[in-house]
Amino acid sequence: MSEEQVEKWGIAHIYSSYNNTIVHMTDLTGAETVAISSGGVHVTADRYESSPFAAMKSSNAVVEAAKAKGFTAFHIRVRAVGGVGSRVPGPGAQAAIRALARGGFKIGRIDDVTPIPHDTTRKKGGKRGRRV
Repeated sequence: MSEEQVEKWGIAHIYSSYNNTIVHMTDLTGAETVAISSGGVHVTADRYESSPFAAMKSSNAVVEAAKAKGFTAFHIRVRAVGGVGSRVPGPGAQAAIRALARGGFKIGRIDDVTPIPHDTTRKKGGKRGRRV
């Protein structure tokens, strides 16, 4: 242990809706993509794209690619749909965070970056709402 290992930091962006989960690893600036994977890549049926299993698989794929490129630590940014949509992350967010934590990386901060409007745009569905 003569020389100290230099930490290489990145950011793991997790976008989790009720239809899909996307895990996107970038460098600290957020401009350079290291690895990206979504739930739809790992499952065959559309209804399973947002499942915790698919989120875990996509996180593991990103972890492997990040390790190959020499990353040792990262911050996590969790994002839900936001805006006029749901401000609560979908079912895959927690599984994705857990899979990233088990990947053997050092984790810095975990932030919620869901876009919340201060004065919102009009919700879709018209004046009388969606009639079922």
